[in-house]
Amino acid sequence: MGKRTSLPRHERDFYPTPKEAVDPLLPHLLGKMLFDEPCCGAFDLVNHLEAAGHKCVSASDIITGQDVFDIKSTFAEVFITNPPWTWKTLDPLITHLSDMAPTWLLLNADLAHNKRMAPHMARCQRIVSVGRVSWMQNGISGYENCAWYLFNKDHQRQTVFYARAA
Repeated sequence: MGKRTSLPRHERDFYPTPKEAVDPLLPHLLGKMLFDEPCCGAFDLVNHLEAAGHKCVSASDIITGQDVFDIKSTFAEVFITNPPWTWKTLDPLITHLSDMAPTWLLLNADLAHNKRMAPHMARCQRIVSVGRVSWMQNGISGYENCAWYLFNKDHQRQTVFYARAA
């Protein structure tokens, strides 16, 4: 799950998205968004977003039989997902999804400072701080700070950072 733990990773990097990780994103979703969730796992993120009034037009995952890289288009306004945090997946995924639509990814907050991430940061429109969340749904915070990153292929200005709410 992170670099500060020796706990074994879950198969396919599957960690259900807790509601506390979604709440900081909600003020940044304009109106009632139509979204596509391409790494839906057990639909936790879909359920949290729909409970807030947004509408999922497509939810898929390697678990449901569709690989994110098989997606060629979307009818949604935006992709919103909590993808696997492995560089092997993230590196091509950021470009693949944000070429089709603006893309919100829940990621390790530290990635913005990673040299490997530099080519993708030109597309990064916003970073919304989440902080540490309980990935195991046991009330114990994880070891990594998280943030929502908005990638947009048409973005040409500086990235705007939104600090964690009090």
